[in-house]
Amino acid sequence: MSKLSVVILNWNGRRHLERFLPSVVAHTTGDAEVIIADNGSTDDTIVWLRLAYPDIRVIRLDRNYGFAGGYNRALAEVDSEYVLLLNSDVETTDGWWQPLVDLLDSESDVAAVAPKLRSVERRDEFEYAGAAGGFIDYLGYPFCRGRILSAVERDEGQYDTRRDIFWGSGAALCCRREVFFEMGGFDESFFAHMEEIDLQWRMQLAGYRIVVEPRSVVYHLGGGTLPVSSRKIYLNHRNNLAMLYKCSTAMQRCVVAVVRPVTDLVEALGYLFTLHPQRAWAVVRAWLSFIAWHRRLAVKRRNVVRKKKVAGVYRFSVVVRYLFGARKFKNMM
Repeated sequence: MSKLSVVILNWNGRRHLERFLPSVVAHTTGDAEVIIADNGSTDDTIVWLRLAYPDIRVIRLDRNYGFAGGYNRALAEVDSEYVLLLNSDVETTDGWWQPLVDLLDSESDVAAVAPKLRSVERRDEFEYAGAAGGFIDYLGYPFCRGRILSAVERDEGQYDTRRDIFWGSGAALCCRREVFFEMGGFDESFFAHMEEIDLQWRMQLAGYRIVVEPRSVVYHLGGGTLPVSSRKIYLNHRNNLAMLYKCSTAMQRCVVAVVRPVTDLVEALGYLFTLHPQRAWAVVRAWLSFIAWHRRLAVKRRNVVRKKKVAGVYRFSVVVRYLFGARKFKNMM
């Protein structure tokens, strides 16, 4: 049994594996193993893996369960102490995983640790999906050390300190396997998007910490596994609303219930004015789904373990700060 299992969830992603898997295999040595969890691919990924990487363990799922369901099933078949969730479009670096494991070994109250994410295409910049650690504002909008909304910073070492964060990107996230399942794993109703923030919020409510370790660096293509589309907009909005209902305080829920319909309506109208009616409908559909989920979400909310109050929610609006000129993380805090 390896101490760490690097688990790459794949769905019809041979092109990404061909490009990025060589770096993962080359840099994941010692007390760590690489596992491919195939989410019911219909391309020739499995055949290619058998020929190109016959020694890599492949967990085959019978259909596409999404990011959430796919990882829940795959990690149930892994027995390592730590599991590192890695997107198929991530390039690793020498010694990338050791600082993450060292941190988990030394600090028992840390449930998950994230590396620093830089862009594959613009290698001196942070990567949108996670940069140097994620946070969330009072209305549920995520932002990062190194990325405020669409403004991405150059990595000049300004965020090279290890610190507690609110969330680490699911593109590369190292977790205690036991805690992952103690929290119930990912919410499978999410399918994809926001499930990692939802899980890490629940981890913090249960008394654990989330940390970024910038000594570990990986390069993420970003958007490679699911490009921008009305489907992505729908999942992001629906799951974000569901997460807020499950995890936030009563006061925060009241503020969200008043303000978010307005901000989301403005966003939908923006899509209409820019001739993207399907994207506008995706925002509306997300709200309809959220309302339909209300009773189930109430049950899930009652089941969330709440041992402590989470202090990491930014008590203002990242959108407002952005509109008034805040383009860097240092301007937010």
